[in-house]
Amino acid sequence: MASIVLAFAFIVSVAYYLNLFGAFGVSLTELDDQFHAKLLTTAVFTLILFTGLTRGFSALERMEQVSVCLKLMIIAGLLLGLMVHFGEATGRGALQFDAPRVTGWASLTLMAGLIVTVQGFETSRYLGSTYDARMRIQSMQLAQWISTVIYCIYIVLLTYAFESDPLSLDETAIIDLMQIVAPILPLLLVIAALSAQFSAAIADTSGSGGLITEVSKGAIKERVAYALLVGIGVLLTWTANIFEIISYASRAFALYYAIQAGIAAIRAWRGNHLAKATLFGGVALLGVAIAVFGTPVE
Repeated sequence: MASIVLAFAFIVSVAYYLNLFGAFGVSLTELDDQFHAKLLTTAVFTLILFTGLTRGFSALERMEQVSVCLKLMIIAGLLLGLMVHFGEATGRGALQFDAPRVTGWASLTLMAGLIVTVQGFETSRYLGSTYDARMRIQSMQLAQWISTVIYCIYIVLLTYAFESDPLSLDETAIIDLMQIVAPILPLLLVIAALSAQFSAAIADTSGSGGLITEVSKGAIKERVAYALLVGIGVLLTWTANIFEIISYASRAFALYYAIQAGIAAIRAWRGNHLAKATLFGGVALLGVAIAVFGTPVE
Protein backbone atom coordinates (compact mmCIF):
# COMPACT_ATOMS: atom_id res chain seq x y z
CA MET A 1 0.00 0.00 0.00
CA ALA A 2 2.74 2.45 1.00
CA SER A 3 4.69 1.77 -2.19
CA ILE A 4 1.61 2.35 -4.35
CA VAL A 5 0.96 5.68 -2.62
CA LEU A 6 4.59 6.68 -3.07
CA ALA A 7 4.52 5.75 -6.75
CA PHE A 8 1.51 8.02 -7.22
CA ALA A 9 3.29 10.79 -5.30
CA PHE A 10 6.31 10.47 -7.57
CA ILE A 11 4.12 10.71 -10.65
CA VAL A 12 2.33 13.83 -9.41
CA SER A 13 5.57 15.45 -8.27
CA VAL A 14 7.07 15.05 -11.76
CA ALA A 15 4.00 16.84 -13.13
CA TYR A 16 4.58 19.61 -10.58
CA TYR A 17 8.25 19.99 -11.48
CA LEU A 18 7.65 20.07 -15.21
CA ASN A 19 4.72 22.47 -14.97
CA LEU A 20 7.05 24.86 -13.15
CA PHE A 21 9.57 24.20 -15.92
CA GLY A 22 6.98 25.21 -18.51
CA ALA A 23 5.96 28.35 -16.63
CA PHE A 24 9.54 29.55 -16.22
CA GLY A 25 10.48 28.50 -19.74
CA VAL A 26 8.07 30.96 -21.36
CA SER A 27 8.23 33.64 -18.64
CA LEU A 28 10.69 35.93 -20.46
CA THR A 29 9.21 35.46 -23.92
CA GLU A 30 6.23 36.83 -25.85
CA LEU A 31 4.53 33.45 -25.38
CA ASP A 32 4.12 33.93 -21.62
CA ASP A 33 0.72 32.32 -21.09
CA GLN A 34 -0.63 29.07 -19.68
CA PHE A 35 -1.28 27.45 -23.05
CA HIS A 36 2.29 27.74 -24.27
CA ALA A 37 3.64 26.83 -20.83
CA LYS A 38 1.62 23.60 -20.96
CA LEU A 39 2.87 22.94 -24.50
CA LEU A 40 6.46 23.26 -23.29
CA THR A 41 5.73 20.99 -20.33
CA THR A 42 4.25 18.37 -22.65
CA ALA A 43 7.30 18.60 -24.93
CA VAL A 44 9.67 17.97 -22.00
CA PHE A 45 7.54 15.02 -20.86
CA THR A 46 7.93 13.64 -24.39
CA LEU A 47 11.71 14.17 -24.29
CA ILE A 48 12.04 12.32 -20.98
CA LEU A 49 9.85 9.47 -22.25
CA PHE A 50 11.87 9.18 -25.47
CA THR A 51 15.15 9.14 -23.56
CA GLY A 52 13.88 6.65 -21.01
CA LEU A 53 12.48 4.29 -23.65
CA THR A 54 15.48 4.40 -25.98
CA ARG A 55 18.47 4.86 -23.64
CA GLY A 56 17.21 3.84 -20.20
CA PHE A 57 18.23 5.04 -16.73
CA SER A 58 21.89 5.77 -17.47
CA ALA A 59 21.02 8.40 -20.07
CA LEU A 60 18.51 10.04 -17.76
CA GLU A 61 21.12 10.12 -15.01
CA ARG A 62 23.69 11.85 -17.22
CA MET A 63 21.13 14.49 -18.14
CA GLU A 64 20.42 15.07 -14.46
CA GLN A 65 24.09 15.39 -13.50
CA VAL A 66 24.68 18.23 -15.95
CA SER A 67 21.47 19.93 -14.87
CA VAL A 68 22.29 19.72 -11.14
CA CYS A 69 25.80 21.14 -11.57
CA LEU A 70 24.45 24.11 -13.51
CA LYS A 71 21.70 24.66 -10.95
CA LEU A 72 24.04 24.70 -7.95
CA MET A 73 26.36 27.23 -9.59
CA ILE A 74 23.49 29.60 -10.31
CA ILE A 75 22.03 29.16 -6.82
CA ALA A 76 25.40 30.19 -5.36
CA GLY A 77 25.35 33.34 -7.49
CA LEU A 78 21.73 34.05 -6.55
CA LEU A 79 22.44 33.76 -2.82
CA LEU A 80 25.47 36.04 -3.17
CA GLY A 81 23.35 38.66 -4.94
CA LEU A 82 20.65 38.40 -2.26
CA MET A 83 23.26 38.76 0.50
CA VAL A 84 24.55 41.97 -1.09
CA HIS A 85 21.00 43.31 -1.43
CA PHE A 86 20.19 42.31 2.14
CA GLY A 87 23.29 44.13 3.39
CA GLU A 88 22.34 47.27 1.48
CA ALA A 89 18.78 47.15 2.82
CA THR A 90 20.14 46.72 6.35
CA GLY A 91 22.42 49.74 5.91
CA ARG A 92 19.45 51.87 4.78
CA GLY A 93 17.28 50.63 7.62
CA ALA A 94 14.88 49.28 4.98
CA LEU A 95 14.36 45.72 6.22
CA GLN A 96 10.73 44.59 6.13
CA PHE A 97 8.98 43.16 9.18
CA ASP A 98 5.45 42.69 7.84
CA ALA A 99 2.79 40.96 9.89
CA PRO A 100 1.73 37.56 8.49
CA ARG A 101 -1.30 37.67 6.22
CA VAL A 102 -2.36 34.08 6.87
CA THR A 103 -2.44 32.90 10.46
CA GLY A 104 -3.90 30.19 12.67
CA TRP A 105 -5.48 27.10 11.20
CA ALA A 106 -5.36 28.48 7.65
CA SER A 107 -1.58 28.88 7.83
CA LEU A 108 -1.14 25.32 9.10
CA THR A 109 -3.23 23.80 6.30
CA LEU A 110 -1.39 25.96 3.77
CA MET A 111 1.98 24.66 4.98
CA ALA A 112 0.60 21.13 4.80
CA GLY A 113 -0.31 21.70 1.17
CA LEU A 114 3.26 22.76 0.38
CA ILE A 115 5.12 19.79 1.86
CA VAL A 116 6.16 18.55 -1.60
CA THR A 117 8.30 21.66 -2.12
CA VAL A 118 10.72 20.59 0.63
CA GLN A 119 10.94 16.83 0.08
CA GLY A 120 12.38 14.46 -2.47
CA PHE A 121 15.44 13.13 -0.67
CA GLU A 122 14.23 9.53 -0.71
CA THR A 123 14.55 9.14 -4.48
CA SER A 124 17.89 7.30 -4.44
CA ARG A 125 16.36 4.70 -2.10
CA TYR A 126 14.78 3.12 -5.19
CA LEU A 127 17.98 2.85 -7.24
CA GLY A 128 19.22 -0.29 -5.53
CA SER A 129 19.91 -1.99 -8.85
CA THR A 130 22.49 0.71 -9.66
CA TYR A 131 23.99 1.86 -6.32
CA ASP A 132 24.79 0.09 -3.06
CA ALA A 133 23.04 0.92 0.22
CA ARG A 134 25.93 2.99 1.63
CA MET A 135 26.04 5.26 -1.43
CA ARG A 136 22.27 5.74 -1.42
CA ILE A 137 22.17 6.60 2.30
CA GLN A 138 25.00 9.10 1.95
CA SER A 139 23.34 10.74 -1.05
CA MET A 140 20.08 11.25 0.84
CA GLN A 141 21.81 12.68 3.90
CA LEU A 142 24.02 15.03 1.89
CA ALA A 143 21.06 16.26 -0.16
CA GLN A 144 19.11 17.07 3.01
CA TRP A 145 21.97 19.04 4.57
CA ILE A 146 22.72 21.05 1.42
CA SER A 147 19.09 21.88 0.71
CA THR A 148 18.40 22.81 4.36
CA VAL A 149 21.23 25.34 4.37
CA ILE A 150 20.09 26.80 1.03
CA TYR A 151 16.43 27.02 2.11
CA CYS A 152 17.19 28.70 5.44
CA ILE A 153 19.53 31.32 3.96
CA TYR A 154 17.21 32.01 1.03
CA ILE A 155 14.08 32.43 3.16
CA VAL A 156 15.75 34.88 5.55
CA LEU A 157 17.25 36.97 2.75
CA LEU A 158 14.00 37.04 0.78
CA THR A 159 11.58 37.62 3.64
CA TYR A 160 13.12 40.71 5.20
CA ALA A 161 14.74 42.48 2.23
CA PHE A 162 11.68 42.88 -0.03
CA GLU A 163 8.25 44.46 0.26
CA SER A 164 5.49 41.89 0.06
CA ASP A 165 2.63 44.15 -1.08
CA PRO A 166 3.48 44.36 -4.79
CA LEU A 167 3.87 40.61 -5.18
CA SER A 168 1.52 38.78 -7.52
CA LEU A 169 0.66 35.21 -6.67
CA ASP A 170 1.91 33.09 -9.54
CA GLU A 171 4.63 30.54 -10.10
CA THR A 172 7.09 33.04 -11.62
CA ALA A 173 6.63 36.05 -9.29
CA ILE A 174 10.18 35.60 -8.00
CA ILE A 175 11.55 36.80 -11.37
CA ASP A 176 10.24 40.34 -10.79
CA LEU A 177 11.84 40.39 -7.35
CA MET A 178 15.25 39.43 -8.69
CA GLN A 179 15.11 42.32 -11.17
CA ILE A 180 15.44 44.59 -8.13
CA VAL A 181 18.65 42.87 -7.04
CA ALA A 182 20.46 42.79 -10.40
CA PRO A 183 19.31 42.93 -14.05
CA ILE A 184 21.09 39.67 -14.88
CA LEU A 185 19.45 37.67 -12.07
CA PRO A 186 16.04 37.12 -13.72
CA LEU A 187 17.70 35.38 -16.67
CA LEU A 188 19.97 33.35 -14.37
CA LEU A 189 17.00 32.49 -12.18
CA VAL A 190 15.03 31.21 -15.15
CA ILE A 191 18.00 29.06 -16.19
CA ALA A 192 18.34 27.79 -12.61
CA ALA A 193 14.60 27.08 -12.39
CA LEU A 194 14.64 25.18 -15.67
CA SER A 195 17.68 23.22 -14.52
CA ALA A 196 16.22 22.53 -11.07
CA GLN A 197 12.82 21.37 -12.26
CA PHE A 198 14.32 19.29 -15.06
CA SER A 199 16.76 17.51 -12.75
CA ALA A 200 14.07 16.95 -10.10
CA ALA A 201 11.68 15.56 -12.70
CA ILE A 202 14.34 13.18 -14.01
CA ALA A 203 15.23 12.07 -10.48
CA ASP A 204 11.61 11.27 -9.63
CA THR A 205 11.07 9.65 -13.01
CA SER A 206 14.03 7.37 -12.35
CA GLY A 207 12.88 6.73 -8.79
CA SER A 208 9.33 5.94 -9.82
CA GLY A 209 10.54 3.60 -12.54
CA GLY A 210 12.60 1.66 -10.01
CA LEU A 211 9.79 1.70 -7.46
CA ILE A 212 7.09 0.47 -9.83
CA THR A 213 9.40 -2.32 -11.04
CA GLU A 214 10.14 -3.24 -7.41
CA VAL A 215 6.46 -3.24 -6.37
CA SER A 216 5.41 -5.30 -9.39
CA LYS A 217 8.30 -7.73 -8.76
CA GLY A 218 9.62 -7.14 -12.24
CA ALA A 219 6.30 -7.58 -14.04
CA ILE A 220 6.34 -3.91 -15.06
CA LYS A 221 9.67 -2.91 -16.55
CA GLU A 222 11.14 0.54 -15.97
CA ARG A 223 10.51 1.66 -19.55
CA VAL A 224 6.80 0.80 -19.21
CA ALA A 225 6.72 2.68 -15.90
CA TYR A 226 8.17 5.76 -17.63
CA ALA A 227 5.35 5.64 -20.19
CA LEU A 228 2.74 5.35 -17.43
CA LEU A 229 4.24 8.30 -15.56
CA VAL A 230 4.34 10.52 -18.64
CA GLY A 231 0.75 9.69 -19.57
CA ILE A 232 -0.61 10.65 -16.15
CA GLY A 233 1.68 13.69 -15.99
CA VAL A 234 0.46 15.07 -19.30
CA LEU A 235 -3.16 14.50 -18.20
CA LEU A 236 -2.55 16.47 -14.99
CA THR A 237 -0.81 19.22 -16.93
CA TRP A 238 -3.87 19.92 -19.06
CA THR A 239 -6.54 19.39 -16.38
CA ALA A 240 -5.13 21.04 -13.21
CA ASN A 241 -3.26 24.22 -12.30
CA ILE A 242 0.16 24.23 -10.67
CA PHE A 243 -1.12 24.89 -7.15
CA GLU A 244 -3.60 22.02 -7.34
CA ILE A 245 -0.82 19.70 -8.52
CA ILE A 246 1.38 20.80 -5.60
CA SER A 247 -1.46 20.03 -3.20
CA TYR A 248 -2.09 16.58 -4.74
CA ALA A 249 1.59 15.67 -4.49
CA SER A 250 1.85 16.97 -0.92
CA ARG A 251 -1.14 14.91 0.19
CA ALA A 252 0.24 11.77 -1.44
CA PHE A 253 3.67 12.15 0.15
CA ALA A 254 2.13 12.93 3.54
CA LEU A 255 -0.02 9.79 3.34
CA TYR A 256 3.05 7.74 2.42
CA TYR A 257 5.02 9.14 5.37
CA ALA A 258 2.03 8.43 7.64
CA ILE A 259 1.91 4.79 6.53
CA GLN A 260 5.66 4.36 7.01
CA ALA A 261 5.55 6.02 10.44
CA GLY A 262 2.59 3.84 11.41
CA ILE A 263 4.53 0.70 10.48
CA ALA A 264 7.50 1.95 12.51
CA ALA A 265 5.22 2.65 15.48
CA ILE A 266 3.77 -0.87 15.40
CA ARG A 267 7.21 -2.44 15.26
CA ALA A 268 8.48 -0.25 18.09
CA TRP A 269 5.43 -1.15 20.19
CA ARG A 270 5.98 -4.87 19.61
CA GLY A 271 9.60 -4.41 20.63
CA ASN A 272 8.54 -2.65 23.86
CA HIS A 273 10.12 0.64 22.76
CA LEU A 274 7.26 2.78 24.06
CA ALA A 275 8.95 6.15 23.59
CA LYS A 276 9.74 5.42 19.94
CA ALA A 277 6.27 3.98 19.41
CA THR A 278 4.72 7.19 20.73
CA LEU A 279 6.97 9.36 18.58
CA PHE A 280 6.32 7.39 15.40
CA GLY A 281 2.61 7.27 16.17
CA GLY A 282 2.55 11.05 16.49
CA VAL A 283 4.31 11.42 13.15
CA ALA A 284 1.78 9.04 11.58
CA LEU A 285 -1.13 11.10 12.89
CA LEU A 286 0.53 14.28 11.65
CA GLY A 287 0.92 12.74 8.19
CA VAL A 288 -2.75 11.77 8.10
CA ALA A 289 -3.75 15.28 9.20
CA ILE A 290 -1.63 16.82 6.42
CA ALA A 291 -3.15 14.48 3.84
CA VAL A 292 -6.69 15.33 4.96
CA PHE A 293 -6.47 19.05 5.69
CA GLY A 294 -3.70 20.30 3.37
CA THR A 295 -4.93 23.05 1.03
CA PRO A 296 -3.54 24.54 -2.20
CA VAL A 297 -2.41 28.16 -2.39
CA GLU A 298 -5.33 30.37 -3.44
